[in-house]
Amino acid sequence: MSDPRHRGPSDGDHGHVPVLADRVRELLAPALDHDGAVYVDATLGAGGHSELMLESFPRIRVVGLDRDHDAHAIAGARLARFGDRFTAVHTRYDGLADALEDLGLAAGGGPGAAAILFDLGVSSMQLDRADRGFAYAVDAPLDMRMNSDDPLTAADVLNTYSHGDLARILQRYGDERFAGKIASAVLKEREKEPFTTSGRLVELLYATIPAPARRTGGHPAKRTFQALRIEVNAELASLEAAVPQALDALAPGGRVVFLSYQSLEDRIVKAALAERTRSSSPAGLPVELPGTGATFELLTRGAERATDEEIAQNQRAAPVRMRAARRLDTTSTSTRSAR
Repeated sequence: MSDPRHRGPSDGDHGHVPVLADRVRELLAPALDHDGAVYVDATLGAGGHSELMLESFPRIRVVGLDRDHDAHAIAGARLARFGDRFTAVHTRYDGLADALEDLGLAAGGGPGAAAILFDLGVSSMQLDRADRGFAYAVDAPLDMRMNSDDPLTAADVLNTYSHGDLARILQRYGDERFAGKIASAVLKEREKEPFTTSGRLVELLYATIPAPARRTGGHPAKRTFQALRIEVNAELASLEAAVPQALDALAPGGRVVFLSYQSLEDRIVKAALAERTRSSSPAGLPVELPGTGATFELLTRGAERATDEEIAQNQRAAPVRMRAARRLDTTSTSTRSAR
């Protein structure tokens, strides 16, 4: 958060400072300044962004989605003072369409969403809970599930995946240069004893990754832990399904903001927005052919990054890439702009 005045009363309790909160609010504000506007927090977490929106726009209704039971308990307590203006739904963000349908808020059968926020990746609340296994700085069970009801854990991946599958996820989801070497070391080590805790995995990574590589690019476990987390929670598949759902759920004039923390997430968002913001009509026509015009316009130039000031106040903002778009009213044909 770029301004400490916007800290909610519970921020200190949960260690959660919403990333780019002021800028998110600025981008979404034009869509939320009316009675009954529906704001969907697709990644509720500890509820920091939702709290700011509920305080800033007293006429809106907030629907918060999260697969994490702990998030519901923490955010529910934090936002209880807003009464029925806040509704929590236990689902991944690719359950957004069903959630709005069940609440009677889906576009077509209801008002549609006025604004939607995706704050992607692992939440600060989850990182701060050592027993969840997301952080490599402490020894903890190799869990990494965002939803404790899901069957697959990080330990399961390490102990059961083939060399090829393990190397593939480390390379694809972690951009790990030594994916094959790490996979070989894991298979050899698990023959002695199955992996159960993060500390043993970190020791293996230190022993496997060459010393020159360990001295650059951050902690040597960062890429492996990211890859395991993405695999356990099917994050990219969920995001690929969720982005078009969110764009379809917006009412005309509705706005969406995506906060991505690594290039794989940002690539999915960028591609989906590019598809919706371009025309497929042949060049040179004075008007768009029916059904071929852009349905969204971008509100950001490329991916915005946090300022040095924001990063100094909240280190978790350092890798963020923010993209935003607005749904156009396509009910009438308009003269096309020059390309």
